[in-house]
Amino acid sequence: VAVLMYHHVAAQGGSLTVGVKQFESQIQGLAQAGYQSLSAEQFAGFMAGTLSLPEKSVLLTFDDGYLDNWVYAHPVLERYGMSAVLFVVSGLPGAGRARPYMGQGLPLPDCPAHQQARTLMFDEPDTVMVRWAELEAMRRAGTFEVHSHTHTHRRWDLECNSRSQKHDQIHADLLQSRQTLQSQLGSVSSHLCWPQGYFDDDYLDAARDLGFTHLYTTDARGQNKVGGNTEYIYRFAVRNRPYSWLRQRLWLATHPVLGPWYNRWKAKSDAKKQRAKAKA
Repeated sequence: VAVLMYHHVAAQGGSLTVGVKQFESQIQGLAQAGYQSLSAEQFAGFMAGTLSLPEKSVLLTFDDGYLDNWVYAHPVLERYGMSAVLFVVSGLPGAGRARPYMGQGLPLPDCPAHQQARTLMFDEPDTVMVRWAELEAMRRAGTFEVHSHTHTHRRWDLECNSRSQKHDQIHADLLQSRQTLQSQLGSVSSHLCWPQGYFDDDYLDAARDLGFTHLYTTDARGQNKVGGNTEYIYRFAVRNRPYSWLRQRLWLATHPVLGPWYNRWKAKSDAKKQRAKAKA
């Protein structure tokens, strides 16, 4: 099963952003082609070998919990009967009423580009991140389910002076995320997405201690198969392209022969670029 990785859906495409017209092309294309968008529980059942899925199954994931997920992605998913998984940084959603979203005929809140949003998400989070009321509305509508992306989105391996301090901070961060999601939404799952895609043994140990069993990476060079490693779930980033591009990328991501070949070629190509960059 291919796992797609989104961050932003906005009026215009850009860095880590799919424009709303391209996003609608992708979602409409998936729906019309007969794809089933999976829940995290269904995906877990597939990986465990306890649930048989249609051949055309896909897991849509969004990272961080930006306001544009509510404003632009939610109404498109609802229109086509599709759903996604949202990995939310649990310390960032604010209180207050749900804001307008596309299609309601109301003025829409500003949704800045990724670089500005990344700055404001910590300084003025309510201006760029979803609110709890919006998360609950999306859950009720069946467009998004909510899972952990930690509580702070911080890279503790870069901030701590000792391994013990690092372990304690990671553990506290993940624990706070679980407690916040449970308190605000009434439930918390075993699915976790790593901030910036980074993790090491200390991150893994803390996640395991707290009951996280399905860990999502930013690594696209692999396939999610029955019996595969649920602590290393592969995802590929979706580009600002129409469904025709996504259809080809899905075919390549899931092909039993060409998929692994492409992943090996891409790994060698990326390694070559890194070596050239290091020499320069």
